[in-house]
Amino acid sequence: MGVPLVLGLFGAFFASLISTPSRSENTLCERVQCLSIMGSHVQLTASDGHTFGAYQAEPSTPSVAAVVIVQEIFGVNRHIRAVTDYYATQGFTAIAPGLFDRVQPGIQLNYNSADAQRGMQIATQVGLEKALLDAAAAVQYAAQTDPPRKVGVVGFCYGGTLAWLSATRLNPAAAVGYYGGQIARFVNEKPRCPVMLHFGGKDQHIPASEIQKIQAAHPEVPVFVYPEAGHGFNCDQRPDYKAAAAGLARERTLEFLREKVIGDQ
Repeated sequence: MGVPLVLGLFGAFFASLISTPSRSENTLCERVQCLSIMGSHVQLTASDGHTFGAYQAEPSTPSVAAVVIVQEIFGVNRHIRAVTDYYATQGFTAIAPGLFDRVQPGIQLNYNSADAQRGMQIATQVGLEKALLDAAAAVQYAAQTDPPRKVGVVGFCYGGTLAWLSATRLNPAAAVGYYGGQIARFVNEKPRCPVMLHFGGKDQHIPASEIQKIQAAHPEVPVFVYPEAGHGFNCDQRPDYKAAAAGLARERTLEFLREKVIGDQ
């Protein structure tokens, strides 16, 4: 994956990151903090020997299933940690691997043009193949119980594409992708597990034609389009945040994961 491809796919981020977020930016963070989730940092090792960090959150009672949260191009920042904490409040062991540790360990970026450019550069350096090795290590780590527990994958933007590739190339129990900009590029790959996808109807980075291409190629995959939402609508620290769409997508995702990952365990 060359630099022009990645910059072309992510370049329109800049305009959407310049405006100031609304007061609702900390909604999810504040909600999780009220529930006193105590996250921790762990070290994982990928199959190529690369060691990297991950943020892990545990529910208040022993979990029977896990979910891997795959980051945007901004690293495992405050928002991704809040998402990870939220899934722990829903009964999952949740873990967010630091995919950018291959370039700059522990990096956390903010939602502005300069950091978006830095995030795109790092994503290009890491590449999807190496990032997928780290996602695989997180899935394997999360499954390590006796008996092994099922693991779902939920990814956003850059992580949305990786959630799709996790479904087609790895072995999670289920995968959910939010506005993955390169899913259409890999549309001919067949998922090995149930998949759910979310897109914004006003996403300037993902044309409607690409969403339609995915739907035509995979009619078995539930694809939800939120008409008034743009790119990054789930992130309450970005100008494009849409509370109604984020809430509905989260409800659908949780119901899906409870059915496919927790099931009758």
